[in-house]
Formats: sequence, structure tokens, C-alpha cells
Amino acid sequence: MQKPKKGIFKPRPKVAPRKQGTSWGHVADWYHQHVSESGDTYHEKVIKPNLLRVLGSVRGKRALDVACGEGFFSRALHAEGAIVTGADIAPELIKIAKKIGPSEISYLAGPAERMPLPDESFDTAVCVLALQNIKNLSGALAQVSHLLKKGGEFVVVLNHPCFRILRDSTWGFDNATNIQFRRLDRYLSESSHEIQMHPGSAPGVTTMSYHRPLQLYIKELAKHGFALVGLEEWISNRVSEKGPRAEAEDRARKEFPLFLMLNARKM
Repeated sequence: MQKPKKGIFKPRPKVAPRKQGTSWGHVADWYHQHVSESGDTYHEKVIKPNLLRVLGSVRGKRALDVACGEGFFSRALHAEGAIVTGADIAPELIKIAKKIGPSEISYLAGPAERMPLPDESFDTAVCVLALQNIKNLSGALAQVSHLLKKGGEFVVVLNHPCFRILRDSTWGFDNATNIQFRRLDRYLSESSHEIQMHPGSAPGVTTMSYHRPLQLYIKELAKHGFALVGLEEWISNRVSEKGPRAEAEDRARKEFPLFLMLNARKM
């Protein structure tokens, strides 16, 4: 199995060094290129089919894509018949989303805790691989709660907080037992880290990510009027190339999930 990377993304060509907070606007073009890579991404192969399955029919529903980035999942929801609004803190990403279209999708630039939209105007909301990068978690959940109708569904997808802990989790291999294992150095403590988006070519280009234990997400959802109605853990679709560790690596992929899905309902 390959050595773990910071995040799930592969390095890209050089860009001018520039530090940022939680916005991904400064890597907008690179991020769009990543999610568009010949369909062979976790977004396409793992998250999208599972997300659409969990949501069920969205035809005719008003759907909010929180921290939508360049609109990958907004377009997926639109293709299923939803009336979609996407919001992201980065104007650069919103510009790309609007350019791609279709025009029926509404996009706006704004932070997750201050989306300028009418209260109780959405039937469902999603936040995919973004809540862990939002500093004001409580504010974001409060805003989503205001925007959802009573009984509305909020589906969150995270890098699994129990197994993918920045700086504090990694793969290891026990030669004696031929077992690939996951090492965790800490879990319950909250932490924040700068992520290098291009470690080799532009180490100064960073964004922030926040580790929080699972119980904190559940408590914050409950605090803002949500009840957890579903939880799933999604594994990698990758398969190792032939080699002495391939079987152990593939077995480990099936045991340690990459992503956590939380399905909450506004009460």
C-alpha cells in the first residue's frame, strides 16, 4: 500500500506559494482538475454512488450543497432531478462552478455559517468532505439547521475521523504476521493542521483541516436540532498491484474505512 499522503489528493504542477485559511480558492483550478480526472477518483467511484443511494429520490426536492467547491456534487444532485443551490466560501470555486453549469443550478459565495438564504427553504442538504475543513463547526451546523425545513435531511461525508487523523495516524506493516495495520497515536483530542496542497512543488500553499472525535460531531448535530438517523463507513475501491504485500494491503483496505457518512434529520 502506498505511503499515506496528507489528505486524499495527488500533487499537481507548481503554483505560486500562498498561505490561506480554510478556503480552497487559491487551489481552485487544481481541485477542479482533480475531481475531473477521467472519473477515477474517490469522488466518482466511492462517494457519489453511495451518497445518491443514501439520499434516495431527490427529484423535485430543493437541495443545498454546503461547501460545494466547484460543484461536483451539485451537478450530481441536479442530474437526479433536484433543484440545487451550492454555496462555498471561495469565489474562485464558485466561478468555476458557474462556468461549468448548467444554469439551472444556483451558486453563491459565502461561508457555511453565513449563507444568505431564506430559512426553512430546503428539503435536503449535503456537505461532502468539507465539514472537517470548516473552523466554525457549530456555526455551520446552526446555519444548515435554519435553512432546512422541519424533517429535512442533512447528509455529511467526512474523512473518517476515527482512522484518518492528520499527523496522528499512519499505516504500518507487521512482517511476522503479514498484517497491514493502522496506527493511531491519538484520537479524542481535537487538533488543527495546515495541509500542504502541493508538498513537492509549492510547500507554502496550504489550507487548514480540523480533527474532531466522532462524539463531537454527534453532540453538535444534536445541539442544533438534528437527530442521527443513519451512519455508514465507506471503504476504498482501490486494489493493490501484485506483490508480497498485496493481499495484506487489500485486506486492510476492507477493514479500515476511508469515509464516514452521517445522516441527520432536523427535528
